[in-house]
Amino acid sequence: MVDQLSRSCFYLFVFLFSLHTHASDMDKEKRWEAQIVDALIIGDAVKLKAGTNEFLGIFAEHSTEKAMGGAIILHGIGAHPAWPEVIQPLRTQLPDYGWATLSLQMPILTNDAKSEDYAPLFNEVHPRIQAGVDYLKMKGLQNIVIVAHSMGASMATFYLSDKPDSTVTAFVGIGMSQHKSNSKMDNTFSLRKITLPVLDIYGGRDLPSVINSAKARKTAATKAKNTQYTQLKIEGADHFFNYTDAVLVKRVRGWLAKNAAGTEVKVK
Repeated sequence: MVDQLSRSCFYLFVFLFSLHTHASDMDKEKRWEAQIVDALIIGDAVKLKAGTNEFLGIFAEHSTEKAMGGAIILHGIGAHPAWPEVIQPLRTQLPDYGWATLSLQMPILTNDAKSEDYAPLFNEVHPRIQAGVDYLKMKGLQNIVIVAHSMGASMATFYLSDKPDSTVTAFVGIGMSQHKSNSKMDNTFSLRKITLPVLDIYGGRDLPSVINSAKARKTAATKAKNTQYTQLKIEGADHFFNYTDAVLVKRVRGWLAKNAAGTEVKVK
């Protein structure tokens, strides 16, 4: 009887421990938030809620006379919504071209975590992205796009492959790769189910996992019969578009203007 009770307690401990380790590192999120919020020059910090967890978003209104819509921006592995590479240029410059931006803090782990360690966190992806979509809709924005980098792109395609909110009309994936070990994280798996306009953009000096899976991503879009899929390689760009971020912003906003521009909306 004692042995059985001991085993039961042990299994309960393992279960509770696994729940803790499979969740976003909220302490790290709070540290990021403390560093980011006071230093914001463009955009305002907003608190969003996914289930019982509050998380940070940074909202920047469009600075043009007319709004094309709202863009949800998703960062890569272990980063934050004001990350200086890729995320900051997009979230601060797209408003100049009619796009209000909402950059979201996505689930993260400690700095030593590997990409495969993120698989359990994908259970937290849908609620966070949906909270962002709902916030933009509350602001009066009914034409919403998602622009995501690296691990954030995997999270975005996972969300978009599962009957997303109909107000999401287009997707830009930056530096997408392939994770054969887990279908949730695998862009090539999710792209087979996505039919809305997609811009798959990556660098000529990107990570091997990104460059080597480019053909597989294109094939996945073909299997989805997605005639609105475009793949674009930026020569000279690395995974973080160092020194080529101006080109990245130009290509993204140009593609959005052509493929996802909405009608005028009034931001509340």
